[in-house]
Amino acid sequence: MPRFEPFAGVRYDTDRVSLDDVVAPPYDVIDADERETLGARSPWNVVHVDLAQESDGLTRYETARCRLQEWLESGALTTDPEPGFYVYKMGYRDDEGTVRQTSGVIGALGLAPPGEGGVLPHEQTMSKPKDDRLNLLRSCRANLSPIWCLSLASGLSELCDVAGPPLARSTDAEGVHHRLWRVTQPGLLAAMADTVASAPVVIADGHHRYETSLAWQAEVRESTDGRAGDHDLVLAYVVELATDQLSVGPIHRALSQLPAGFDVLGALAAQFDVTEQPDLLETGAPGAELSGRMASTGALGVVADGRAWLVRPHGDDGSEPDAGLLARALGNWPEHDTEYLHRVDDVLAAVTTGQAQVGLVLRPPTVDQIARTANAGGRMPPKTTFFRPKPRTGMVFRRLV
Repeated sequence: MPRFEPFAGVRYDTDRVSLDDVVAPPYDVIDADERETLGARSPWNVVHVDLAQESDGLTRYETARCRLQEWLESGALTTDPEPGFYVYKMGYRDDEGTVRQTSGVIGALGLAPPGEGGVLPHEQTMSKPKDDRLNLLRSCRANLSPIWCLSLASGLSELCDVAGPPLARSTDAEGVHHRLWRVTQPGLLAAMADTVASAPVVIADGHHRYETSLAWQAEVRESTDGRAGDHDLVLAYVVELATDQLSVGPIHRALSQLPAGFDVLGALAAQFDVTEQPDLLETGAPGAELSGRMASTGALGVVADGRAWLVRPHGDDGSEPDAGLLARALGNWPEHDTEYLHRVDDVLAAVTTGQAQVGLVLRPPTVDQIARTANAGGRMPPKTTFFRPKPRTGMVFRRLV
């Protein structure tokens, strides 16, 4: 079962800096323009460490280490006096305008090879360079952002109902309210640790950071004759796997480089019932209209050559996410390129402008599908789930001795 421990967090001194100016989204969703925008907000914005740039003859990793140390010495960052857990809540409105809240606990999660130690990957990952994060970890010796895990145990959400005002709060550009409380009461610490340790946790977001931490753990163990230490754990945000705690979106596909004249609908017909929607692209809001028709019919959407279709899987019982259905359907297609997009309107725009030949619009995965796959020890296909909103980097850090 998972090992989950309190730690003495490092946090911004909010008497000296505005948290709105210094926190940022996870590093891997920040493009170059947003990095510049965030960096301009404050010299203490976390991107100056998490996405550091070369300066004064130093590599980006040396720059990150020096800047983090400078912030600690200046008091812009302070270390809490004793170990604790950190209750972290994100309040937001979902796509339907409903007020939602995600509540979880940030702590130090024990590292073990995927599938061992009670930590399960939830989907297959695509190849991605890990040297960057490993070099940053080597240099800074700190976890800058938490991986996001889902607990299969019940009761964690109730333990997050802590009293009193938050010690840190921030509102991001999308209107998400981020709030943080520190928990140090022995009884509550034990209850949180025991609850997380009572059932496996599933990595929702941060597979590559988890694998990077495993690589760092192996390096340290080799150089210290297997000594145990901070390198055996990773900063993690653990949320109960429950419908009311999660907002899970799909990741759509935009396909290009298919052979000219390839019969897309004919290739799908073996596994899907195909129904053209001749008026859909002429509506005032085709993206919203397509999503609505998909939801009411239990179908996926296909867009190509200025036309749109609904395709309903044969014998669909709801047990498999659309990414799995499409992975089988596209398995025999000619070689092609795939771009992954989060917004339906972006898929439609890609096809309309000729950037893509075919747009495949997927339905959101369900919490039941995620839980069923996790409990069976399986993995969903790559790019199945998009968890939102994203926890901010900079709410709390964890140093490694």
